[in-house]
Amino acid sequence: MTDSSQPGLSALLPPGAEPFAAGRDADVYAIDDQWVLRRYRNSHPVRDEADFMRHVAKYDYPVPNVREVSGPDMVVERLDGPTLGDAAIAGDLTAAEIGLIHADLHRRLQAIPAPSGTPGLVVVHGDLHPLNVIATPAGPVVIDWRNAEEGIPEFDVALTAIIFAQVALDPAFEELTDLLRDALGVYLANTIDPTPGLPAALEYRGNNPTLTAAELALLPAQEKLILSLAVTR
Repeated sequence: MTDSSQPGLSALLPPGAEPFAAGRDADVYAIDDQWVLRRYRNSHPVRDEADFMRHVAKYDYPVPNVREVSGPDMVVERLDGPTLGDAAIAGDLTAAEIGLIHADLHRRLQAIPAPSGTPGLVVVHGDLHPLNVIATPAGPVVIDWRNAEEGIPEFDVALTAIIFAQVALDPAFEELTDLLRDALGVYLANTIDPTPGLPAALEYRGNNPTLTAAELALLPAQEKLILSLAVTR
């Protein structure tokens, strides 16, 4: 149930509203048929995240519209459709399609200048993977921009490759091993070489507080898999 004492935009929610979706550190509440409220449980402020979303939207990048923000709350456009991950599990997307969609989303993102205008830097999403892309009727839309920052494109590509490799190697997702490994191969074959950004991306991923010890233990194997596929480009 919504905590009325929570700072932010609680007044926009119906009484007794419960989240209809949740991630590792955020909950999503329905406001109406057009808008949802996304709230961080740890009161993480959303201003920077919203600024990056609005910046890439100016360049027609597929991102939800942001209506307003306050404290840990962000009111964003409600999207219809499954995540790419759910669509793949349902058999509606092939490994090749998943890999190509992610490569295209990164190409488009890398074409957007960093808000600071610093040469060589672009907007880095920092968590671009199949569960953060919604397959809407109008096309894929990228969500969850909490980790967005300015950086080099190879770093962002390496992060996506690491996440693909994590699921491909995790025994808990054995049924997805072939799908994600094939998708990773297609992705790496159709994007820029991630190896210049891989060391920093592995260190960044290793410092992620939401990862379990078992997930962290997979990092060396993830690096090995990525390098083995990258050299076949």
